[in-house]
Amino acid sequence: MPIDRPRILRGALAGAVASTVWWAQQRADMRAFGVPYDDAELLGTGVLPGAPARVSGPVGVALHVTNGALFGAVYAHVAPHVPLPAWARGPAAGLGEHLASWPAVTLVDRFHPARERLPTLSGNRAAFAQATWRHLLFGVVLGELERRLNAPEE
Repeated sequence: MPIDRPRILRGALAGAVASTVWWAQQRADMRAFGVPYDDAELLGTGVLPGAPARVSGPVGVALHVTNGALFGAVYAHVAPHVPLPAWARGPAAGLGEHLASWPAVTLVDRFHPARERLPTLSGNRAAFAQATWRHLLFGVVLGELERRLNAPEE
């Protein structure tokens, strides 16, 4: 597969937007699922343990958006070759990443530097459902935005 840099950059933009949507709606899904699990907090306190939230929070958001952009770049490169309908590729990618990465919450629960401040995730069905929702939302936004940004010119 040759590398199409403009396509990949547009995918990175779509991933950054999708992860920002994810982050922006987290407060609502925390209320809906009853789990105070914040991905940006998890990332920020992971790299700046002990730092006040006003410092680790923005760092966590930046890391979360960067992760989304990297995922979006890879997605834009791979998605056209995935044998699924275009509308299903983003949600499938988001849910696939969720199912592949969820087992790592056991490590978070055990080794994360701020584990005493974070909810226990391993074995927590509500947290799993919450993360499923977040990844589905991310995938829908990523897939549709990337498809529109990288639509063939007519």
